[in-house]
Amino acid sequence: MAPQFDTAKFRFLSTDQRSRQPRKSYQTDVAFGDPFIVFDPPSDQYYLYGTGGTKNGFIAYSSKDLKTWKKEGKVYDAKQPNGWGEKDFWAPEVYRVNNKYYMYYSAHWKENPKKHLENYRIGVAVADSPLGPFKDLTGKPIFDPGYPIIDANVFRDKDHRNYLFYSRCCYEHPVESEIATWAEKKLGYKNIEESWVYGVELDSSMTKVIGNPVLLMRPPVTMNDAQSEWESRSVTSGEVNRRWTEGSFLVKENGLYYMMYSANYFAGANYAVGYATATAPLGSYQKSASNPIIEKNTNRGGVVSGTGHNSLFQDKEGKIRCVYHGRTLKTGDQRIVFISDVFFDEKGQLNIFTD
Repeated sequence: MAPQFDTAKFRFLSTDQRSRQPRKSYQTDVAFGDPFIVFDPPSDQYYLYGTGGTKNGFIAYSSKDLKTWKKEGKVYDAKQPNGWGEKDFWAPEVYRVNNKYYMYYSAHWKENPKKHLENYRIGVAVADSPLGPFKDLTGKPIFDPGYPIIDANVFRDKDHRNYLFYSRCCYEHPVESEIATWAEKKLGYKNIEESWVYGVELDSSMTKVIGNPVLLMRPPVTMNDAQSEWESRSVTSGEVNRRWTEGSFLVKENGLYYMMYSANYFAGANYAVGYATATAPLGSYQKSASNPIIEKNTNRGGVVSGTGHNSLFQDKEGKIRCVYHGRTLKTGDQRIVFISDVFFDEKGQLNIFTD
């Protein structure tokens, strides 16, 4: 279980118990993108982090019941001695480890001699409280793979090995595929840039990588791939010349690793979530035939679209829930936090109750 390494593990219910559980999905009043929730036993509260709400940093919300949220203010500020980020502070995730709280996040790196428009890297900050103040540990990104990266997710396995998952940005990453060939002929795009999900092991300090990153997931190459239709909607609709595989989140159930991810334009209606499974943290991963498992419902008479960048968390009763952002007809372009129940069926398929 990723969010709290030194406390209770995910307590997955049996199939019979899951079938009797009420399934709920609801919208909060918190305007965040890329939300992440953790339950903190010492304070008996939930804490919600995400993208937005402040400039050059992160704010947090607290709650006793997951429905009423209190704005707690800024918990990380880039203006600090070890601050390495310049702008675009995105997708924070917070983990409790040995009574310390570690925040992994994305930002635009100040060190940018080639003046890249997207110079994103991942950093880590630590605090004594879930409300901070979080202080950068190293004064620089965790590592520099030579290309921009975002959306950190950390997972500790039962053998106490740590893993960092992230997304290589689409920026300056054109990829040949049948989709790209089609888009060039039909839409006049010169190329299709893609983001890919990678994983790499972290050392015991959780601040340094071990070995080289491993490519875990990417958009489909062929048109007849079962995943091509939904993962390519932002391109085939003529919205943009990019395909995303981002916002990864890993969870383990019955010896199988489930990696959730988001595809399509993050600012568009087609943003959606799928998942893939593997028998080891670094793959290889097989995408689920049931994808996407979270997507817009406006085409079915609903009001929600742009659903994506999710994570899972365990509530105080042991139930597993999913948090993600979406847009509604009422909120327009503003991203709002949604919380839904999670269940695994008898076939081992991961399901998110969204309707």
